[in-house]
Amino acid sequence: MRIMQLLGSSAGGVSQHVAQVARLLDDAPGLEVIVASPGNLAEKFSPITQHRTVEITDRPSLGDARVLGRIKQLVADVDVVHAHGLRAGAMAGIALGSMARSHRPKLVVTLHNLPVGSFKVQSVTQVLERIVALRADAVLGVSSDLVDRMRAKRAKVHGRALVPAPTLREPHCTRDQTRRQLLGESAAQTKLVLTVARLAPQKGLDTAIEASVLLNAAGVEHLWVVAGDGPLASGLEERAAQAGAAVRFLGRRTDIPELLNAADVVVNAAVWEGQPVAVQEALRAGAAIVATDVGGTRETAGDAALYVQASNAEAMKVAVEQVLTVDQVKTGLQKRATKRSQQLPTESEVLESLTTLYQGL
Repeated sequence: MRIMQLLGSSAGGVSQHVAQVARLLDDAPGLEVIVASPGNLAEKFSPITQHRTVEITDRPSLGDARVLGRIKQLVADVDVVHAHGLRAGAMAGIALGSMARSHRPKLVVTLHNLPVGSFKVQSVTQVLERIVALRADAVLGVSSDLVDRMRAKRAKVHGRALVPAPTLREPHCTRDQTRRQLLGESAAQTKLVLTVARLAPQKGLDTAIEASVLLNAAGVEHLWVVAGDGPLASGLEERAAQAGAAVRFLGRRTDIPELLNAADVVVNAAVWEGQPVAVQEALRAGAAIVATDVGGTRETAGDAALYVQASNAEAMKVAVEQVLTVDQVKTGLQKRATKRSQQLPTESEVLESLTTLYQGL
């Protein structure tokens, strides 16, 4: 069976998942995998499996007709097309819909994000969702709200996609060493709050900054470090400085295991998530977690987090302060995180679910 994984422009999470899926499928007997993506993502896949270039952009453009022709060319000898993302799914649906049924591969679409934005963006989204609902042979969503959304549009919903976080390595240095690197002489008395996130609007980092200001006002001595890069970097740094927040932006880091080991609490402030990798990593590290109750976050963390409303800085401050000042709350969350981590999806479960789906089609 020949399977093509198709995706458009990606900031990281979707392409990482597709690379994971491609590796798993490529090792499975009887399957041949091709990944088709924009050229700037090729290096993520070419060491793993065959790669073909197709320039699907993140919004409609004059080049879409050429892209549709390219997709038809690529799927000529493919059994299943698995498109990732609403835009790639709709483009695949249009391209395959113009082919004769006898030569048309089956189409699976995984939706990775909840569409947000202006009225114009929402209008385009509605059109793309209708195309996917009409043309896809199976639709997966990374969270139940996405699944329910497509079910309401009468799509052939197959269920939730499994998106396990890669296995984290063991920390290379001790908790105290990492804390001293970040906190200096104040390591003993200063609480360390950690957020691992791309610096993008979806991640709600303005709320984290406001919560830090409120913690300062309450006399909670802390440093809130944010590991990640993204388009909002300079604006967030300026906002934190102007507000007097105890927030330090670390940029992209390779020492996430060390940071998780050193943190007193890990906070996810996002306005929407699917199956957040950062939360899965925190669970596996046995961390105390505070998270916004959005998308699939509760489905991921279960009872191993304190949940707050998205964009509510006061609620976030209260929850973080509770973890930092009440040892029983912190240790309870840590124990539940370790237990919950044993229930997270595994790569073997991903492989089994996808091969069963493809063969069923």
